[in-house]
Amino acid sequence: MSTTLPTNHKELIKWVEEWTSILKPDAVYWCDGSEDEDKKMRQAMVDSGVAVWLNPEKRPNSLLVRSDPRDVARVESRTLICSEKQEDAGPTNQWGDPKETRAKLMKLYEGCMKGRTLYVIPFSMGPVGSPIAHIGVELTDSAYVVANMRIMTRIGTKVLEVLGDDGAFVKCVHSVGVPLAEGETGPAWPCDPENTYITHYPEAREILSFGSGYGGNALLGKKCFALRIASSMAREEGWMAEHMLILGVQNKKTGKKNYVTAAFPSACGKTNFAMLIPPAEMADDYQIFTVGDDIAWIKPQPDGSVRAINPEAGWFGVAPGTSNDTNPMAMESCSKDTIFTNVALTDDGDVWWEGMTKEEPAHLIDWKGNEWTPATVDANGKKVLSSHPNARFTAPACNCPTIDPEWENPAGVKIDAFVFGGRRMRDIPLVFQAYNWQHGVFLGATMGSEQTAAAEGKVGQLRNDPMAMRPFIGYHVGDYLKHWLDMGKKMGENRPAVFHVNWFRKTEEGKWLWPGFGQNMRVLEWILNRCNGTGHAVETALGFSPVKEDMNWNGLEFTDEDWDALMKVGGETLLETVKGNQALLDSIGDKLPKDIQAEQDLLIARLS
Repeated sequence: MSTTLPTNHKELIKWVEEWTSILKPDAVYWCDGSEDEDKKMRQAMVDSGVAVWLNPEKRPNSLLVRSDPRDVARVESRTLICSEKQEDAGPTNQWGDPKETRAKLMKLYEGCMKGRTLYVIPFSMGPVGSPIAHIGVELTDSAYVVANMRIMTRIGTKVLEVLGDDGAFVKCVHSVGVPLAEGETGPAWPCDPENTYITHYPEAREILSFGSGYGGNALLGKKCFALRIASSMAREEGWMAEHMLILGVQNKKTGKKNYVTAAFPSACGKTNFAMLIPPAEMADDYQIFTVGDDIAWIKPQPDGSVRAINPEAGWFGVAPGTSNDTNPMAMESCSKDTIFTNVALTDDGDVWWEGMTKEEPAHLIDWKGNEWTPATVDANGKKVLSSHPNARFTAPACNCPTIDPEWENPAGVKIDAFVFGGRRMRDIPLVFQAYNWQHGVFLGATMGSEQTAAAEGKVGQLRNDPMAMRPFIGYHVGDYLKHWLDMGKKMGENRPAVFHVNWFRKTEEGKWLWPGFGQNMRVLEWILNRCNGTGHAVETALGFSPVKEDMNWNGLEFTDEDWDALMKVGGETLLETVKGNQALLDSIGDKLPKDIQAEQDLLIARLS
């Protein structure tokens, strides 16, 4: 490995040298982002025993990785916001005293990379050189992290060129936390669950992660930078870092193209919406383009437009439940050049997970490396899953058949609408539009999903998730909502319209009222008609709603009775749920913007 430094950035060089003296690696390697380097990282995982190459005819250039069973997901209990003042972290975050937390971590970091290589990963969140993008540098001792970061971000020499000799960068340090004695190989998947910490220092724009090698705990460009630190940066600099997909919709007949961002809590169809396939009856009229499936960085422009980029370069998708029926575009995205984590291995060297096909394979090697058949049960007689419920695929976004030609445009794409949604089975109609920006911010602040099973809590109980950002806001949620209100003023008259959708309303008998999936294009069409000034709506207690005649029903039979049930507003159930929002608002305390409380009071009055 070369010892020649690929940069003259004095602050960066000094920072790497300081951490090298603390971590004490056997070698330091600056990543260049090349294909040759990527092959070496992947082969290093195979040589360590943590990964296997998949059948090149079925999954070209793809790996299956098996993590330690103790290290399979984000560790929220050890994820800390270490703001200088505790009150700045707010009620949605766990606060860590920055001095005490740093001191604890420095003891853990001392010598933790002995026997390992320290990889220096310069990475860009967003197209390299974009005025909306920002640069980070991650130090890690994990080849898995290097390979995944190459998919999820833009890494290497091209990033250092943009950084120049004095550019700003977010400092990210990660270690699996297991030093090696001389000649020792260590576990295939090293981790230290007892000492795992993922810590964020918003004032210093720094992320320190220790003990976990998995996903959002270790790929520090993802939730750690792209949301927690970026949301704090955005507040200071006048832009927005949001847990939102970005999709484009082109009218084939007029050529007009609109872009929409959308925020949904988990299990509400976010990725499916990002890669939506219009029903056959609308395929000649519309084409959907995917810009991003998870995160949007949004920035007002001098010309009055609002533009957004996807700061990521890949999909870090949940595998179980993904299939050619539920999301064929995601399946195509992971057809090559993909890293699969904690899924099952088929006898012919391919991957499988629950929900991938209707028929279960007769034999697999499960995510723990054990023999598996459909009859496999545990000691209590419970069926054993072949793949972990949080099993993932890391796939290049460019593999997606619906990827937008503008997805790497440095200027971003012009946003026409913000959409919020949740799993509301009893009380919220299919779609409605906010009266104004302030009302739209209130809708986002109080969005959430109802519990779906008794095992998860009281059935029907609402779990609030402001803007689908509850675990990812890098500062006080009250200040975050105020920032949304302030951004509306900054955007001015050209700010995007705000909508709320709900694909999940049921009848009293438990029947889904809306078919969902590709049929959501009909809702999206009405939203865009409203944005373009051609859509009709009536005023309701919740907002502006379509009547049945405003929707495109070509090829879909839908009764008046079902429409009325789907769009019903009012009743004791809705009023009770809305009153329940007050507990969330009260938890925000004195920092709750008065405008948000005013919208809550107005809604209760309208429903009463």
